[in-house]
Amino acid sequence: MSSNTDTLAEASRTAGVTEEGTMATGPRPGTYARGTETVDAILKAAHDVLVEEGASAFTIRRIAAASGLKVGNVSYHFPRKEMLIKIMLDELLDSYDKLLESEVRRPDISPEDRLRLIIRLCLDDIAGKRTTRLFTELWALANHNAFVADRVRVFYQRVHDFIGEVVSQLNPALPAEDVQTVALYISASMEGSTPFLGFGKPWAEKMPQITAIAEEALLALAKSITPQQIARKP
Repeated sequence: MSSNTDTLAEASRTAGVTEEGTMATGPRPGTYARGTETVDAILKAAHDVLVEEGASAFTIRRIAAASGLKVGNVSYHFPRKEMLIKIMLDELLDSYDKLLESEVRRPDISPEDRLRLIIRLCLDDIAGKRTTRLFTELWALANHNAFVADRVRVFYQRVHDFIGEVVSQLNPALPAEDVQTVALYISASMEGSTPFLGFGKPWAEKMPQITAIAEEALLALAKSITPQQIARKP
């Protein structure tokens, strides 16, 4: 997905914090309003901490320091860091959805070109610093936090569903369950390149060649695989 897309979802309105750091009158803590200076600063700081410093530094206290706010100001809007994870992933999905809608679902491109474009967009995104670092840190958090693990699962399920739409067009004989399996394989094949080909990784310079191979191999697979092959039947 393209890392230059920053379109963010709107959320429910809430009261802010006064310049003296006291709570303004308004809805209960734990709600937030996109577009307010305080909330935007917190979300930017949370993103930067996770990308630049990693999962071990992702605490309310560290996010408060990075945003130049008091801990109480941050915890008023986001009492738990898991809320920040949910919002970041929801907003990433929203920005990716808009990108895919404008670039991939165009009526003037064939299903073959649509899958090629998805592969290219995903691998280009994986090659970027934000995606390489953000998702590897989210995976680390998911290993020890069931809530984060579930939000990451929801995020990737949306990706799989989108890929599945194209697979079903390319291979209409595949049952729906097999379409999802093939979509999962395509997604896993791309995401699995992160520790090898992502930003700053050992073989990052090979990403263009790997992208070219992936376009050919994954497209051929999506078009030709049969239910019998997926079931490992002769």
